[in-house]
Amino acid sequence: VTDRLLPRRVFRRTCPELLNDGCTPAGTPVTLQLLGGVPEIVAINAQRAVEMGAKGIDINFGCPSKFVNRKAGGAILLKEPQRVQQIVAAVREVVPDNIPFSAKVRLGYDDTSLTLENAHAVEAGGADSIVVHGRTKKEGYRPPADWQWIARIRASLTIPVVANGDINSLDDYLRCREISGCDDVMIGRGVVINPGLVQQIRRFQTGTGHTRLTWRSIVPLIETMLLDGITAGVAGRHIVSRLKQWLRYLKSHYHEAQQLFDNIRTLNDPHQVQRLLYE
Repeated sequence: VTDRLLPRRVFRRTCPELLNDGCTPAGTPVTLQLLGGVPEIVAINAQRAVEMGAKGIDINFGCPSKFVNRKAGGAILLKEPQRVQQIVAAVREVVPDNIPFSAKVRLGYDDTSLTLENAHAVEAGGADSIVVHGRTKKEGYRPPADWQWIARIRASLTIPVVANGDINSLDDYLRCREISGCDDVMIGRGVVINPGLVQQIRRFQTGTGHTRLTWRSIVPLIETMLLDGITAGVAGRHIVSRLKQWLRYLKSHYHEAQQLFDNIRTLNDPHQVQRLLYE
């Protein structure tokens, strides 16, 4: 949350890709996301991010975290559409036109009474696009995401609308595009649940096949996660704890994830876990 101008070291720690010209090691441009409720403060942080190499700026008006909301950031701002517009406008003034600038929202805080007003506030403020998570803050992450509401937003705006929420498979992606009429999608937990989903969608779009990754392809990703944690000096028990969390997501698409979880349930050593991966 930006309650002041953050030091450059904070940007680098939070977004190490800034040390690589704003791109991942694979060359993918990274959009830096900011939260905050004071237009001028959010704007100067956005300006600094761009100066440091961020390839895009996004303002998060959707975060449901109580900590963030208490700091006047995230979804709490959806109660004040005028303030949303002021924040977007302040950031628009300092972000060059060649840098993609978006805002992410939910359908509202407690309900959908201000949904369209908030969407229009984002557009009026000058954002290039809007990302819509199809739930209110009160609904959290309970399924289903309301893609039909996203369609109503799409029909009322002229800027591109990006749909978010409950896109966990290729079928979900296709249904979301059809129902919402969105210009694109943002996928978060879906790629944790189904790591090959983006690749699967791309292959479908290009007609080059669209089968999902096999478990055999997932195992090396798990091993990379373990090794990266070890290399970074993360405590072993924390590495394994994160893996167990990931396996809980994976098991909805891969039954082998449950078996691996059962095998490592009592383990805290990533080296021991690594040895079990290929058994």
